Amino acid sequence: MPHASASITGRQAPPLKHRGAFFLALAGDWLRRHQRFIRRLQWGIIAVYVTLLVTPTLVPLPDSTAHIWDNITLFSQFVFWGIWWPGVLVSMLLFGRLWCGVMCPEGALSEMASRHGRGRAIPRWIRWPGWPFAAFVITTVYGQMISVYQYPLPAVLILGGSTAAAILTGYLYGRNHRVWCRYLCPVNGVFGLLAKLAPMHYGVDRQNWDNCLPHQGRADTVICAPMVPLRTMQSTSPCHMCGRCAGFRNAIELRPRDLGSEVIETSANTATRWDSWLILCGMIGVASGAFLWSSSPWFVMAKQWMARILVQHDVFWPLEHGLPWWGLTNYPELNDVLTLLDGAILLGYIAVTALVMTLATGLPLAFAARLLSPSWKWRRFHHLVHGLLPIAGCGIILGLSAQTVTILRADGMALGWVSDARMAALALATSWSIHLIWKICGQYNSGSNRSFATLGGVIAVAVCIMPWLLLFWVW
Repeated sequence: MPHASASITGRQAPPLKHRGAFFLALAGDWLRRHQRFIRRLQWGIIAVYVTLLVTPTLVPLPDSTAHIWDNITLFSQFVFWGIWWPGVLVSMLLFGRLWCGVMCPEGALSEMASRHGRGRAIPRWIRWPGWPFAAFVITTVYGQMISVYQYPLPAVLILGGSTAAAILTGYLYGRNHRVWCRYLCPVNGVFGLLAKLAPMHYGVDRQNWDNCLPHQGRADTVICAPMVPLRTMQSTSPCHMCGRCAGFRNAIELRPRDLGSEVIETSANTATRWDSWLILCGMIGVASGAFLWSSSPWFVMAKQWMARILVQHDVFWPLEHGLPWWGLTNYPELNDVLTLLDGAILLGYIAVTALVMTLATGLPLAFAARLLSPSWKWRRFHHLVHGLLPIAGCGIILGLSAQTVTILRADGMALGWVSDARMAALALATSWSIHLIWKICGQYNSGSNRSFATLGGVIAVAVCIMPWLLLFWVW
């Protein structure tokens, strides 16, 4: 096994079949040796981030004649929601949480604040394991209420507010650590789950760790910013892929791994109920409702039905009043205003969608988990839920990229290939999820029940596809 650190660079390249692992180990060592360059890169990204976030608030809102190449607001929307966020999610599938450790502005600022902050002990309320789910749901729903994808002030409120909270958390708690990133970041949970699918990770050789002598490898102290217990590290989820631990005790290196191997094997011991809540209710349920409501005929029908009831009872104020822009979308100069009724129906639509999708995907998987063994175990159910990660991640990426397509088409670009690309992405994610569920079922049962249990997984995957078929090809 090749080892990272200086011992790598002094060794001849291995045979061709091992060169992928060899060059990955070199890449991990390069990251360790170029931390100063990475910090400069982070400051450059912070400068771009602040510019794109703040500048649009200083100019008037764009009119119908504006384009992304001549209007800073549209350009910023395109970069943030059309390229930046979909690209970050794709990077989780390819490289793990490399974005978090090398390029994320919030992570860099939070760690910098903790380096010069008060360094208090991390309180119990911050360590609550439900934060990844709760923060994702709250941020997603609130973003829809104030139209965060369309207007600059909501973007500043949500993204800028998150950054300010990251800095404050870093200043108050955890010397030289990223407490915000580990516990409170609204996308921490999603990033950690998608990183399980990445074809690379920092692997730990525990025998080398235990046998390392002072003159072998790196024996200096490594401060892991996201507070990963390095010696017992199994999952890629909390690791930020920053490379600082590469070569430590001659035991840690960046390695390739089979696609989905962590989901198939490691998740049997690490999957939790909060993972299942985030995948089923958050990434599949709430995300579907958030992306679909503005195009849904069901939303319109529910609004009209409720409006008729209110009018019949001479109750008009929910139809006539709204909230300030930070409570509900309110831009009368652009004829874009959500009334109190709109806001209530929006919340109800997302809640009902989340409930229906959670039950429709969770029940077939519960049936599958029961088939695999005569005794019910929640751990087995949570493990099966991890098999939905490819299709859940694909849905969020497609939902975000819809903003990309909308902006480009508004500027007159012909994107006839988009429909085929979306179908190909859904087909690939569907196949991947079914493959993972089949492999997971094989961990518990190799008989005929494995096939029936996998069928339950196929039903759950089919349910996950339905919202995107409606959004892109029906409505």
